[in-house]
Amino acid sequence: MLFQLGEEVLVADLQHFGSAPLVSFDVPHDITNLQPLDLRDGPALLQATKGLDALFHLAAYADVNDVSRDPVGALDLNVGGTLRVLEAARANAIGRVFLASTVWVYSSATPEAQSAPEIDEDAALAPSASRHVYTTTKIAAEMLCHDYWNAYQVPFTVLRYGIPYGPRMRPSLVIPIFVRKALAGEPITITGDGSQHRKFVYVEDLARAHVLALADVARNQTYNLDGNEVVTIRRIAEVVLASIPTRSTIEFMPARAGDYEGAAVSSEKARSELGWEPQLSFADGVSRTIDWLTALEERDVAGSQGRR
Repeated sequence: MLFQLGEEVLVADLQHFGSAPLVSFDVPHDITNLQPLDLRDGPALLQATKGLDALFHLAAYADVNDVSRDPVGALDLNVGGTLRVLEAARANAIGRVFLASTVWVYSSATPEAQSAPEIDEDAALAPSASRHVYTTTKIAAEMLCHDYWNAYQVPFTVLRYGIPYGPRMRPSLVIPIFVRKALAGEPITITGDGSQHRKFVYVEDLARAHVLALADVARNQTYNLDGNEVVTIRRIAEVVLASIPTRSTIEFMPARAGDYEGAAVSSEKARSELGWEPQLSFADGVSRTIDWLTALEERDVAGSQGRR
């Protein structure tokens, strides 16, 4: 969408684009300015970000299972990486840093905040709350944005995502996992009773929000970018099973400690100040996603057979 506005875009990422077996992004043809970059390499980050007007910081340990396996590495990347991004923005006088955060921060909301009909961006967060280390890294990253504004006047915008989904999504997320299991005829496992709920937000709706957040009104603000439909994990599994011919069944496993059960999150601020709200229904979005994942899996199977 930035290309449609005539903007010049640099994509810097650690991974080798297009190399993973089920890659999160076959790079769109209009993205040609790609640069390998390790967020933990401060000097390289400083060099790569020279001359930028805006810096969208999306890099992180985003899979809670990866965070559980390597909490030290997750803190270094999610918190230390954000610190290096902000330091690069300060050194290079970048116009604004946009931090990809998450509605998971509301797993730390105080009982008073959670008792409200919907939680908004002003909800108080309790340090003593039971939460995942991943959530802690995101709260800390948000706090650093405020610190760098207060200390060094580095402008920021925090975007708290709902659960993003759509073509090119990470293979470790729930929808791709369920689709792969269904295609293989394996049981779809759900931790807990499946009543955990999310408001999924389609990737194109999320991308549009980033463009709208370039507006001056979003300077030094935080916005929830959540979907408009409550979807349980069990419903996702049922939709996948109904969409793919399969022998798979649903199996339930013990709940994970610190898992985010879901909360009623308000995106009213984004609607009123940015003019943003989701446009694609979950039914249509998940249908597109399943089609893409199925085609990608079939392509990979055909490719592996061709190499025999």
